[in-house]
Amino acid sequence: MGFYEQFKRAIAVYDEILRQPHRTEIARELRDEEDLFMLLCFSEMLGLPNPAFYYTLELYPVIIERFHDWHLRAGMEKSPLEGIRCC
Repeated sequence: MGFYEQFKRAIAVYDEILRQPHRTEIARELRDEEDLFMLLCFSEMLGLPNPAFYYTLELYPVIIERFHDWHLRAGMEKSPLEGIRCC
């Protein structure tokens, strides 16, 4: 192992040491961002006006798989939408 590889590995270890305390914060922020995105996509079905409904319509097949986790995190025991049965 040459000097360059050792230096590269040392930088990677140092980077991991700096990232470790913030992993939970980053995960929480990503989850909150995803929750807001899901609310935006499904807001029309919940009765809230959505100006971007036409553009988010194509995303439904992709995000429908994560819908169950989202409505549980939002505090809803069962799906609030009649057309989507996940529980």
